[in-house]
Amino acid sequence: MASFFDDLETRSDDARSADHLAALQARVAQVAAAQGSCLPDPGEITDLSNLTKLPVLRKSDLAAWQKERPPFGGIPVSNAAHVFQSPGPIYEPGGVSFDWWRMGRFLHAVGIGEDDTVQNCFGYHLTPAGMIFESGARAVGARVLPAGTGQTELQVQAASDIGTTAYAGTPDYLKVILDQADASGVALNISKAAVGGGALFPSLRQEYADRGILCLQCYATADLGNIAYESSAMEGMIVDEGVIVEIVTPGTGDPVAPGEVGEVVVTTLNPDYPLIRFATGDLSAVMPGQSPCGRTNMRIKGWMGRADQTTKIKGMFVRPEQVAALVARHPEIDRARVIAGRAGEQDTMIVQIEATGGNAEAFAESVASVLKLKGEVVVVAPGTLPRDGLVIEDQRTYD
Repeated sequence: MASFFDDLETRSDDARSADHLAALQARVAQVAAAQGSCLPDPGEITDLSNLTKLPVLRKSDLAAWQKERPPFGGIPVSNAAHVFQSPGPIYEPGGVSFDWWRMGRFLHAVGIGEDDTVQNCFGYHLTPAGMIFESGARAVGARVLPAGTGQTELQVQAASDIGTTAYAGTPDYLKVILDQADASGVALNISKAAVGGGALFPSLRQEYADRGILCLQCYATADLGNIAYESSAMEGMIVDEGVIVEIVTPGTGDPVAPGEVGEVVVTTLNPDYPLIRFATGDLSAVMPGQSPCGRTNMRIKGWMGRADQTTKIKGMFVRPEQVAALVARHPEIDRARVIAGRAGEQDTMIVQIEATGGNAEAFAESVASVLKLKGEVVVVAPGTLPRDGLVIEDQRTYD
């Protein structure tokens, strides 16, 4: 098996940036023409840093668009062979052209190829996960058993009968299959596992390794397909070549400093379904350097929590977007953090503000105006607040 899925995985940063810029300009023009939107002229996008000129697209926006202009909200869609439904509901198109979901690079990194039979235990009903991974298996030439979820005894029998060598599914369901096989006295030949859709805990990965199974994980969504994936180096997740990933302050479209935790915002360059600056709602951070495996694209640390930190305090919802508006109101403020607490059976709110100068009383007035709540305002020196992606921290316990 070749070391890499394609030459794109090892291209130079300059070559990747140039290719991505050309594709981005084309996608912006495509979306603007279809929606009649007020996106900038593609000629104004002269550098990938110009992405910040474009609005962030959130799931709530997409759901609203789809209600107004069903089924895909006016986003230009072509070559769609399937329509899927995700919670919301949100509808996603799916194609059957080569590696449409860009999952091939991940399965290749796991070592899955033409000699493998993949037991695909992702669901095929309504949601696209099953088809996403099947598309990737086709891209690497592997056979697929479209097993879906459940009926574990039959799964074990099928894996034994056809000689399954690779598993695709959530991290924990493979253990269910293996334990059932052990209980039934059935020996399986699974040596590779491509997982997603849940947390892969180190102890579980080690249990699979002890059984001789290489288990790697990817980061993918129904809307975007594959975003990033592990290689055998297991040092972070390598961003897929068909997307542009930004890490921004939650509730905004403003990039965080390198290495800081923020919300993952993805632009997919698929001309069949272009999503520009789509906010995943997930937290992650960029890792410095390149992977030891030889793949040269940017790495992220994987899933680090949810960016949607909306919290109800004193009966009122406080959202990351409101915290961002508070920061934007005062040029002296670098960042802010709302802390929800509890005292005497009542909610409390402390707003920590990093600022150089400014007036604490003015900040307090803005807190009441923007957050619609009064709370204690604490001004701290720049660099004091943790760079962990949290802008709203709920310290209340409900024991």
